[in-house]
Formats: sequence, C-alpha cells, structure tokens
Amino acid sequence: MDEKLPFTAHLEELRQRLIKSLIAVVVGFIVSFSFSEKIFQVLILPLKKDLHLKTEYPFFELIPKAHPIEKLVFLAPAEAFWMHIKVSIVTGIILSLPIILYQVWKFIAPGLLPSEKKYIGPFIVAGTGLFLLGDLFCFAVILPFAMGFLLTYKTGSLTPMISVGSYIDFTLKFLLAFGAVFELPIIILFLTKMGLITPKTLAKNRKYAVLIAFVLAAILTPTPDAFNQTLMAGPILILYEVGIIISKIFSRKKDEGDQG
Repeated sequence: MDEKLPFTAHLEELRQRLIKSLIAVVVGFIVSFSFSEKIFQVLILPLKKDLHLKTEYPFFELIPKAHPIEKLVFLAPAEAFWMHIKVSIVTGIILSLPIILYQVWKFIAPGLLPSEKKYIGPFIVAGTGLFLLGDLFCFAVILPFAMGFLLTYKTGSLTPMISVGSYIDFTLKFLLAFGAVFELPIIILFLTKMGLITPKTLAKNRKYAVLIAFVLAAILTPTPDAFNQTLMAGPILILYEVGIIISKIFSRKKDEGDQG
C-alpha cells in the first residue's frame, strides 16, 4: 500500500477530487442545456404513454394512455426556466458520472492493495452501468406505474392540472434515487473487500435490511405516501440479495487465493 498521508493531506485530496467532479458536472450541464427541451419531452412520456413488453423484437412498445396528460402548466413566471435548469443539472450529473467515479476511485486507491488497483475500469463501467440501469428501470417501469396509479386513484370527479415544476421535481428525484440505489451491489462488494462485512453477516441480518430499505425509501422518495416508498423498497431488497451473491463469489475467490 501507499505511504499513509496525514489527515490534512486527505482533506486536500478530497477537495481536489470534488473540484474536478464539479467541473465535469458543469461541462455536462452546459452540453445538456442546449438539449433541455428535447430531454424534457422524453421525461413527460410517462404521462402520455405506457410501456408494454413483448416476446418478439423490439421486445417493447409504447402505447398511448387512455387518459393522457397532454399539457403541463407553470404557476410562476420563472417555473419553466428553472425546469430547464434542473433537467440540465441532473443530465449533467449523469453525463459526468464516469469522471465522478474515476475521482472516487483515485481518492480511495491509496488504501487498496496493488492487485486491487487494476479494477478501476470495471469499477467505472459497473458503477455507470448500474446507475443507468436504475434510471432505465425507474423511467420504463416505476414512473409509468406510479403516475398511472396516482392520477387515477379515486380521482373520478377531479381533473389533474400538474405544474411543470412539481412533475419535473418528482421525476428527477425518482431517477436520481433509483440510480443511487442500484449502486448497492458495488457498495456491498467494497465493504466485503475491506473486511467490514461478510456474506454470512449480510444473510443473517436480512430482517434489518427490510427495515433499512423502507427507511431509505421514505427518505429518498419525493412523496411521503407508502405506495411510492414500497416501489423503491422492493428493488433495494432485490439488490441487497444480489449484493449477497456477489459478496459470496468474491469472498470465495479471496479464500482460494489465500490458500493458493
């Protein structure tokens, strides 16, 4: 391992990594702002269409909703403008994710073994891929289901009039939350490699994982209702089980390496 650095040096290293990550996000924001209207049109698809899976290529199709929301309204002069800003910021974060993960890896690299430092590529690819997979799952499955339920549940005598700001806040928070939650297997793998947890400990504490999953869902979901919290808690528990499987695989490899 590298020579240990004093605490102030670690703080300076962290500051430099954060600055570089922020610069990457700013560049991503500038690029995204030029396409914010097109991105917005994609984000409102769950209000207009449902995703239906098929058994043949292209394996899915978008079917118009029976009662689509054709237009969103804005209730303040600057609401539409800030919508474009928020969309561009979140898109900028997603675009710069490989660079952010690279900075995270370089920050923790001094604490890794020489044989572990070569996994920087898989770490960046897996981290980015899982975040995008979480966003895709959220956008294609969770959001259409959530919007279909929330806009039709006991609303027969009501007319939905959704502001663009409230809808974009709801959607972006969901996308960020699901992207972050899908990183759980990598987090579990790192904690296993560091020796802080074991597959046996993870399996033994499943009941606590259920409680923590619902607490995290309550914190991460943009609305306080139990329906949306359950939509997020379910994937967290599935990813927890995936993390246990990955942890077992790498623990087995480590034991075989130690014996060899």
